[in-house]
Amino acid sequence: MNTQIDFERIHNLAEEYYRSGDFYCSEAIVKTIKDEFQLPMSDAIIAAASGFPVGMGGSGCTCGAVAGGIIALGLFFGRTQPKDEKVNHTMELANELHNEFKKSHKSLCCRVLTKDMKLGSPKHMEQCISFTGEVAEKVARMIVRELDK
Repeated sequence: MNTQIDFERIHNLAEEYYRSGDFYCSEAIVKTIKDEFQLPMSDAIIAAASGFPVGMGGSGCTCGAVAGGIIALGLFFGRTQPKDEKVNHTMELANELHNEFKKSHKSLCCRVLTKDMKLGSPKHMEQCISFTGEVAEKVARMIVRELDK
């Protein structure tokens, strides 16, 4: 695993994956974190993030970028064994990400965040691209902070 992380690169790479149309928000974040930290796991984890864009499969609910960020946190701190108490720490980190995004943007609801925007319009795309880079960088910073403890 790589621990020499360039946060600006993570921010820009996640944004570019979305901007280029290669991946949507949640997928871009998971791919960026997986690749930049050089996690030894299958790309199937990227596929697991494919249902979250546009507020959970297009429903307009929870922002896909935040959902992707929470998936990425789980890659590092989530549990794989029954009753493993580390789930509590992972939930705390997810809550931190949730609260910081909500504080910055007033909502996590995709339909609220994109109100009065046409899906796929330049304004919509730039906002969601920005959210993708922002969340990818925040998650990377949280991971490094937690691994340094």
